[in-house]
Amino acid sequence: MPKILKLLFLLLFFPLSFTYAQQFDIVIKGGHVIDPKNNIDKVMDIAIKDGKIALVATVIRANEAKQLVAAKGLYVTPGIIDIHTHVFYGNHPDQYLMDATSAVVPDGFTFRNGVTTIADAGSAGWRNFPLFKQQVIERSKTRVFSFLNIVGAGMRGGSYEQDVNDMDLQKAAEMAMANKGKIVGFKVAHFEAAEWTPVDNAVAAGKLTGLPVMIDFGGEDSHTPLSIEDLFFKHLRPGDIFTHTFTELKRRDPIVDLQKRQLKPFVPLAQKKGIVFDVGFGGASFDFRQAIPALKKGFFPNSISTDLHTGSMNAAMKGMLNVMSIFLAIGMPLPDVIKASTWNPALEIQHTELGNLSVGSVADIAILHLRNGDFGFWDREGYKIKSKHRLECEMTILGGTVVYDLNGIIEPEIIKKNE
Repeated sequence: MPKILKLLFLLLFFPLSFTYAQQFDIVIKGGHVIDPKNNIDKVMDIAIKDGKIALVATVIRANEAKQLVAAKGLYVTPGIIDIHTHVFYGNHPDQYLMDATSAVVPDGFTFRNGVTTIADAGSAGWRNFPLFKQQVIERSKTRVFSFLNIVGAGMRGGSYEQDVNDMDLQKAAEMAMANKGKIVGFKVAHFEAAEWTPVDNAVAAGKLTGLPVMIDFGGEDSHTPLSIEDLFFKHLRPGDIFTHTFTELKRRDPIVDLQKRQLKPFVPLAQKKGIVFDVGFGGASFDFRQAIPALKKGFFPNSISTDLHTGSMNAAMKGMLNVMSIFLAIGMPLPDVIKASTWNPALEIQHTELGNLSVGSVADIAILHLRNGDFGFWDREGYKIKSKHRLECEMTILGGTVVYDLNGIIEPEIIKKNE
């Protein structure tokens, strides 16, 4: 048989062998895709090739992939981004969150929550960022960024974080410019005096670099909290981030009035101006008394985050999916919860290559199960709510590689040894 006739015969009777022969590395089939950037909220298939999103379509043939994930009944989202964590782990129990035992190793807490990217929120300052970069960023599989503390010593604790002379905006800006792509902003935290120096220095560093600031407002012993209305309208810029949005502490001016239990009317106006409201749940930074009245007024956080450290991970916070489940339970629709955990934080840290499932984007993917049952959630004061739903991570894919598979749903399973 002439070669041309043989080829035509094979194409006629065995077309899949030629046309669809494993052109993708992984195909995820039948999952409910939620991709807020691209306004996708329906059942679709996703193909991955060479670490990138190769195709998103209604149907992608299963035999086009080397590995197949059957995701029917599951939600498929971009890899989750947690922009408030503390991962500058080290061997110093006498330091707070800088090179300290109270910080956590990222990879043990990220992938099992569908998290592929995190930002450390100010644990490192301009003096010790090189150590943080070497010790954490370069050793982690998780993609780790940093909000650089305006205090040179970072979150060492005590008097170190009150030293106005160590809040050198020029040196902070220089460190950020020398580490573009790793440092995504500046952080203010734990300052106890009722003055604006830390905020204004951080904002000045932000102006020099084009980066946002994240504000944790008020120290532990501050009894004269500064006005958040002044903070929003006189000091911060659009794109700057107010974290611990739903906390209720004496040291802090809250967003919900303590007497009327109503959302203060200037708060939505600040959000409309462009101030970013971040959850930063933490060990003592979330109260249902603040969150529930705010959400009832239609005020949703821009970004959901954990404030992960040893003081929060086994308390009410637990992990990113627990915090996301809490917001689902108090009235935030699932697509909005996903947006606040993927695309919004990608915008906030100016890394729009992340947080979406656009063709050509890095293949960071979370596959989630919305479990039905009887679940309970609580806050720092022990206030409890019940819910019929909880999010659970079935699989996490980082840059096209499966890094977490709860129930072995990928076929065939390829075990990589010596990792």
